Amino acid sequence: MRRFLLASSSVLVVACSNVLGYDDVGFGSDGGATGGASGGGGAAGAPVGGSAGASGGAAGSPTGGSGGGTSGGGTSSGGGPSGGGTSSGGTSSGGAPSGGGTSSGGAPSGGGTGGTATGGTGGGGTSVCARWKADRADMAEGTWSGSVASCTAGDVTANGRANALKMVNLYRFIVGLPQVTNSAAMDQQAQECALMMDANNQLSHTPPSSWKCYTSVGAGSAGKSNIATTPGVAAVDLYMADPGNSTTIGHRRWILSNSLGPIGLGTTNSYSCMQVIGGSGSAGKQWVAFPPGGEVPAQMFTASFSSLDQTGWTIQSDSIVLAGAQVTVTDAGASRPVTVTQLQGGYGSKYALRFNPQGWTTQAGHTYSVSVSGTSQPIAYDVKVVSCN
Repeated sequence: MRRFLLASSSVLVVACSNVLGYDDVGFGSDGGATGGASGGGGAAGAPVGGSAGASGGAAGSPTGGSGGGTSGGGTSSGGGPSGGGTSSGGTSSGGAPSGGGTSSGGAPSGGGTGGTATGGTGGGGTSVCARWKADRADMAEGTWSGSVASCTAGDVTANGRANALKMVNLYRFIVGLPQVTNSAAMDQQAQECALMMDANNQLSHTPPSSWKCYTSVGAGSAGKSNIATTPGVAAVDLYMADPGNSTTIGHRRWILSNSLGPIGLGTTNSYSCMQVIGGSGSAGKQWVAFPPGGEVPAQMFTASFSSLDQTGWTIQSDSIVLAGAQVTVTDAGASRPVTVTQLQGGYGSKYALRFNPQGWTTQAGHTYSVSVSGTSQPIAYDVKVVSCN
């Protein structure tokens, strides 16, 4: 089974019991001993970030405990690195979103204070289905040149890292965020992180110096990364579904963060680290929804073993307080009940909520109208689900 860890401003909640399998990946309930490593497999939550606006921030120690439990199972919940908002400031390192266009989270189209913030189409001029199929045509992990036996971090061939970055930017394209780049220096730090996770067959944001293949560089990266017991390309879909992290959905929120970029991507044949803290992104979206307004691939909802309907649709913002927000969803005028849960702040965004369908599932060919009230700025957008077969 596989798992992943995320970071929060000193808060890391870990999933321990086995619930589901992803290729042998299991996730589970929150809990565990403070500061523990997640043993076996799965993703371990993202690292803990610093205060909002602090470039990169300091990676605090995740609390919430080990994601262990059964051997090789569970994901640590807790979300991505937190920091009470964005963890990095400054100018954006990524270019304009490929395909152009605005998406959910764009500038409010209602105009003026109190207008409804409406998201446009994430894909802009490029067909969402064309982009989805083209970017996913090659998802090869590449070849790792390192060795656990000799504690050599090595590197992954260019196609593997390029494919992982391509997956990150695919999801950012879908919601209309700027693409991000990777940094060679951060890539190497993430490689040291991935080697340590692999050598010890467990995940931790605060690995002890007693670990096999320990390096201070790898340990530092572990405190700034989403980490998983899958290679780097496969990990992206897993982070975006984010099962086992019901209180934060933090891996997803970091990938869709205004502050993301550049990132570091490191992988072995079995473990990977995506360094998300330490960049200088400033995309400036008022809010970001996932799934977003506009056309979205039906296949995106089930890209990982746990569907988006199961883990939840999300809205995140650095400026709109979402506490007390009410969410309504309709389909061709018919009400679609949802449950709304406030998410912990700081995991890639200052504020966030998730809402889960109750008694219905997302279907291709349907348009779901989402309306959020009870906030300083109402939010409304239409999710048009299209089949990309």
